[in-house]
Amino acid sequence: MANAAAADGFFSKIGAWVLSTGVPDQVQNVDVAGLFTNPYFLVPFIGLVGYLIWKQSFNELIIVMIFVALWWISGTEYMQTLVVDGELQIKKVLPVLAGASAVLGFIIYLYFGRS
Repeated sequence: MANAAAADGFFSKIGAWVLSTGVPDQVQNVDVAGLFTNPYFLVPFIGLVGYLIWKQSFNELIIVMIFVALWWISGTEYMQTLVVDGELQIKKVLPVLAGASAVLGFIIYLYFGRS
């Protein structure tokens, strides 16, 4: 019981610190300028990219860049207008599906096509 309470206190302190960095809000609100100037995000991100380059894991580096691009695209005005008055705009969804299919095909090619 004492260990569970100590672990609870430890994790709640870490959770409070993560919230105080502002990174979760910037990710949720797609604040590109704020996120990429936040040292709590930027230092580990640059470390990850540097590590992937050092290990020559270019497939994983490309996947990370695709995720960053998808996160950025999700905050654009085009994506915000996919649903208008509770109705899905089919003419706007089809290009998104085509792009998603192309990205998925590229990821499959990276892992299975170039061996």
